[in-house]
Amino acid sequence: MKIVEILVLTGAMPSSITITHDVLTTANRLRRIAGRAPIFDIRITGSGGRTARAFLGDTTVADASDTPADLIIVPGLGLTNETDVTALCTRRDAQAAKKQIVAAVARGAEVATACSGVFLFADAGILASRRVTSTWWLAPVFRALHPDIALDVDALVVRDGPVTTAGAAMAQMDLMLALVAAHADAALARQCARYLLLDARRSQSRYMALAFLAAADPHVATAEAWARKRLHKDFSIEDMASAAGLAPRTFARHVERASGLSPVRFLQRLRIEVALELLETTKLSFDEVARRVGYAEPSTLRRIIRRDAGEAPSRLRSPAPRRAVGRG
Repeated sequence: MKIVEILVLTGAMPSSITITHDVLTTANRLRRIAGRAPIFDIRITGSGGRTARAFLGDTTVADASDTPADLIIVPGLGLTNETDVTALCTRRDAQAAKKQIVAAVARGAEVATACSGVFLFADAGILASRRVTSTWWLAPVFRALHPDIALDVDALVVRDGPVTTAGAAMAQMDLMLALVAAHADAALARQCARYLLLDARRSQSRYMALAFLAAADPHVATAEAWARKRLHKDFSIEDMASAAGLAPRTFARHVERASGLSPVRFLQRLRIEVALELLETTKLSFDEVARRVGYAEPSTLRRIIRRDAGEAPSRLRSPAPRRAVGRG
């Protein structure tokens, strides 16, 4: 059996803890139903471990034996800003967790986390030269604190050597299915997904709000608002830079620092964001949606949506389109 330690820090998101535990126990249950031995020996430890066990109705006591875990999973912490991230990394329980994570990687074990838990891994020093992902709205903070770590904010789950990371809070379920596939097999992961009614998702990009990312930089926020009002018109990146009051190269640096995207990709992502909103909230034809977001050829928009959202545009229509909510 794989010894899996769920390392719960005080303040960890209850949903993240529950998802972690539910997917592992479901995998074991499905193995038993199939007449096979359970694959995961689950332990819940950490400063928030006792509360988590009580919350889950788990009557087991964390194993105090010398048998080390094969896999340590840190549930997401739900942090929302740089102040909270900095405070977390200096906490006594976080310091102990970082030492444990470093020791686990050193002995050949695997470690995994989602959402703002990735900051804990980065502060522990185990992400150097690795590719990771994290919650999209903290991307500017992550890049500012850890500029040398390759952050792929589009990805839902990134596995690089012994480290697996996932995106925003509910990406914990994507993380867990990836871990089940890696430590058991893909068929069991698919069974868990069907049993728990989990949808397959490929990227965080569909869920990003560029206005939120742009807000990290007033120049980028100005350009984003200016461009959003003119998506149906023909304008250039130089025009956006001028609207922000910056030279094109300076503007590019600001955009990349705030969003992790080049100005061209930023504008393209903005067009897609608005297109998806129109598809989900109106009955406009696809050709009209394409025109409103600046694509003369609907086929171009269709191709980009398939690439970024992982689905055909027709599948993104709501059965009963709701009224668009005004931006405030």
